[in-house]
Amino acid sequence: MEFTAGGRLEVRITRADVGKRVSVRYVTEAADPGGRFTDAVGVLTSWDEGVLLITRRDGQSVRIAESALVAGKAVPAAPARRRGPAASFEELARATARAWEPVESEPLGGWTLRAAAGFTRRANSVLPLGDPGLPLDSALDRVREWYAVRGLPAYVQTATGAEGTQELLCAELERRGWRSEVTAEVRIAGLAPIGDLDADVDRVRLSRSLDESWLRRYNRAGVPGPHVLKVLESGPSVWFASVPGTGDIPAAIGRCVVDGRWAGFMAVEVDPAYRRQGLASAVMTALARRALDEGASAAWLQVETDNGGARALYEGMDFAVHHHYHHYRAAEA
Repeated sequence: MEFTAGGRLEVRITRADVGKRVSVRYVTEAADPGGRFTDAVGVLTSWDEGVLLITRRDGQSVRIAESALVAGKAVPAAPARRRGPAASFEELARATARAWEPVESEPLGGWTLRAAAGFTRRANSVLPLGDPGLPLDSALDRVREWYAVRGLPAYVQTATGAEGTQELLCAELERRGWRSEVTAEVRIAGLAPIGDLDADVDRVRLSRSLDESWLRRYNRAGVPGPHVLKVLESGPSVWFASVPGTGDIPAAIGRCVVDGRWAGFMAVEVDPAYRRQGLASAVMTALARRALDEGASAAWLQVETDNGGARALYEGMDFAVHHHYHHYRAAEA
C-alpha cells in the first residue's frame, strides 16, 4: 500500500474525513513489539477520544487506536463495478421495498415505518431513505413507540457497502445500543443470461396467485394468515412458480416481482429430497423469461450471508454483491 509517490507511508486523514470512505494501515497491537501491520477499507464513521471507527462493506466495524495508525487516505466512494447492471443504492432499495410491501406503513419524514403483524423483518422494520425530520434520538423514540403499539420489536433496516449507503446511521444505532441481528447481501445481475440458461422449464408452472400447496412449501409462512398473503401478493407485477412434487406439496417454488427494468427473485426453495436436480435453476429461468417478456432487463435478489448453498447458486448465475443490508433491533427497555 503506497500512499506517496516515493513509497513513504503517510496518514492523510483527519477527523474532518468522518463520513468518507478511507483506506488505512495500522499496527494490530501498537504496544506489542510483535504487532503486525493490517489494512482496513470502509467508511470512517467516527473519530473520538483517540479511536477511529471504520465500517466495512459488510457492516462489520473495526476500532483502531489513533496511535496505531501507520497510513491512511480517503478513497473513492465506491469501487467501479466490473459486472452487472448499473444501479444506485436508492433505486435498488426502493425497488426491493416495492416487492415486499407491508400491511401498514407510515411516513416519518424520509423514513417509512412498516408493519405486517411480525411476518418477516423486511415488512416489520423502518426503511430510512432520507431524513426523518426529527433529531435522531427523537426519531428513534417515535419508532419504538410505533412498534410497541403493535406489539412488535423495533427494527431499522440499514445498508452498507455502496455509494450512498448508511454506515453513519449504523454507527449511531450501535452507539445507542441497537444490535444487528441479520445481515444479507443484495445481489444484481443481467436478466437475459438467466433466461438463457439450459434448464428444464417445462416442469415449472407459473401463476399470478399463490395457492395452499405453494404456501406449504414456503418455509417462512407459518400459519398463513391474511397478513402473509398481503405481503406475498404485493408488488407491481407478481409471479409465482412451482414444480410439482410427490403429493400436494411442490418440489420447488419461487416468486418474482417485475418492476420496470428490475425483476426481483424471492422465496426460491427446493424440497431437500429433490435437490441437485436443477430445480432452483429451472424456477429462476422460467421466471426470468416471463420478466423479460414484460420488458425487464436487470435482476436482483437478497440472500443471507450464512446461506452458503444459495450464494453458490447465485454466483454461478453471475449475481454480484451490490450492497449489504442489516436489521438493527432496539435494545430492550
